[in-house]
Amino acid sequence: MTLQAVLWDMDGTLVDSEPEWARVQIGLLTELGAIWTIEDCMSLVGSDLGDAVKVWMTRIPAGAIEPEELAERMYGEVVRALKEGVALRPGALELLTALRSAGIPCALVSASYRVMIDAVLSHLPPDLFDVIVAGDEVRNGKPHPEPYLTAAAELRVDPANCIVIEDSPTGAQAGTAAGAFVIAVPQLVTIPAAPRRLVAESLEPLTPDALRDLLR
Repeated sequence: MTLQAVLWDMDGTLVDSEPEWARVQIGLLTELGAIWTIEDCMSLVGSDLGDAVKVWMTRIPAGAIEPEELAERMYGEVVRALKEGVALRPGALELLTALRSAGIPCALVSASYRVMIDAVLSHLPPDLFDVIVAGDEVRNGKPHPEPYLTAAAELRVDPANCIVIEDSPTGAQAGTAAGAFVIAVPQLVTIPAAPRRLVAESLEPLTPDALRDLLR
């Protein structure tokens, strides 16, 4: 098999945005009368916003806020924080740059909405990604395979010849369901081993040649 493309998750994989998400969740949900802990935050790592809102609403006193307003407030605070600056995950930019130099297409496939993706990408060199699939641009979010299948279709490549890079069980499940080889780099939540999956401690040792070898 020949490596045709690399499909990247964003939050926790490309950038270290999970701590911002946790800070905003705990602050806002506590303000609204919920009890919400860092463990609760970890349980939603990689989740689609719509699914997360449903969970948040079960913990908030009835009548405190409408789901649409909660989503808007939560998202707005995280976007504002990310516009100020982002921290890249170790080895991410180096691998992206090397893939670009090697002529291997890359897609960004995120559960985050386009506005948040734009906030993150404003801090990065332009044209790192050939395709971007945002969470508000698909019908079914991760763990459904649709986001990764959509990216592969837009790149005109076979998902089986793609590598997905993820940091969450939800995202890894989506990549596997799409038929891709998954490199899982856990940050906060353990990701189990599975067929066509490599669980790695960091992106730092990875190179385009190493990724090609995974599919041979």
